[in-house]
Amino acid sequence: MSVMERITSADAIALEEKYGAQNYHPLPVVLSRGEGVYVWDVEGKKYYDFLSAYSAVNQGHCHPKIIAALKEQAENLTLTSRAFYNDMLGRYEKYMSEYFGFDRVLPMNTGAEAVETAIKISRKWGYEKKGIHSNQAKIVVCQNNFHGRTITIISASNDPIATENFGPFTPGILSIRYDDINALREALEDPNIAAFLVEPIQGEAGVYVPDENYLKEAYDLCKQKNVLFIADEVQTGIARTGRLLASCGDCGCSDKNCSGEPEVKPDVLILGKALSGGVLPVSAVLANNEVMEVIRPGNHGSTFGGNPLACAVAMAALDVVKEENLAENAEYLGEIFRQGMEKLMAKSSLVKLVRGKGLLNAIVINDTEDSSTAWDICIALKENGLLAKPTHGNIIRFAPPLVMTEEELLDCIAIISKTILDFEKKTGQ
Repeated sequence: MSVMERITSADAIALEEKYGAQNYHPLPVVLSRGEGVYVWDVEGKKYYDFLSAYSAVNQGHCHPKIIAALKEQAENLTLTSRAFYNDMLGRYEKYMSEYFGFDRVLPMNTGAEAVETAIKISRKWGYEKKGIHSNQAKIVVCQNNFHGRTITIISASNDPIATENFGPFTPGILSIRYDDINALREALEDPNIAAFLVEPIQGEAGVYVPDENYLKEAYDLCKQKNVLFIADEVQTGIARTGRLLASCGDCGCSDKNCSGEPEVKPDVLILGKALSGGVLPVSAVLANNEVMEVIRPGNHGSTFGGNPLACAVAMAALDVVKEENLAENAEYLGEIFRQGMEKLMAKSSLVKLVRGKGLLNAIVINDTEDSSTAWDICIALKENGLLAKPTHGNIIRFAPPLVMTEEELLDCIAIISKTILDFEKKTGQ
């Protein structure tokens, strides 16, 4: 962008306010550049990114290997649609299948599209494989989930902001309490249940981590009742929580890439966000043949799903995860981060709880959900060079790029601690 085309933060915000739909409430910072764990605003101020585009930028901003793959493929072929074969999709599907240990891949673009795809697959499987009567299939979901914002997906939501005045809603969705194995056991007594759709950690709900045995027990119940176990790992997958997949449990693999036999292997796996390193929308649904074979020509598709550009970028992005040991780094740094926040909690009455796994963490602010305290703290963090965002009113989510070093993390812990202690002193809270 030339000097003549530069824009101020105030002007950029004003343009969005005037011409954009008001469907987000962003922090008042206008970013124009990113590299690794850092971003810069249009005035040139540098910040640590502690949100990573909701875990889409696990590999760091503008990773050179991913950008190189983007440039090389963009100069050859970007899109054919699925009307024709292209020379990248098959390679990508093989790469993905072997990387995550599934027979087949159905490529899509956004996380919401991938969730919709998984729901369609599981319903069709329910009719054709389990023998559920036509139009009777049900999907079990958990309260306080966040799977996306399409009509079908918000039909599974209990968030009034997401649902008010958007009905009527899609039938066949049953909502139960998260992290309540007895609630799931009771729901699965219904023979018309086709699938259980669950986030291994509820990120948008405030990084709610279930009991240690919950996923394994839920998986076992699904096996007993011939119900598909669908893991929505759009946010938790691809090394964010200290292992390649948050749902896999402790499979005993030394490199955290689940190369062994995991305790929990989803029947259907949903991926997105960091699948492209945040470079462009890429998502995927993975399953074995017995499940995926219910999808036949004409049943489902996407003009952009599986485009050559996305395939090249995604393979490079996943290469980075393994080559740079990002799962191991997330696990190691996550322990340090939570220890740092626990030390802060001992000094500050503002922080009442710390939770998370790997580098997906949150602190709960000692105030009501309808207060502005968490937002005000995030504004103060911004002024001190660190970007984070509240969720559910009084919770602040911390999820930096996984390429962060220990030195950088310690600097961030110092910024967060000083900001909150100064805020507490200034406000008297």
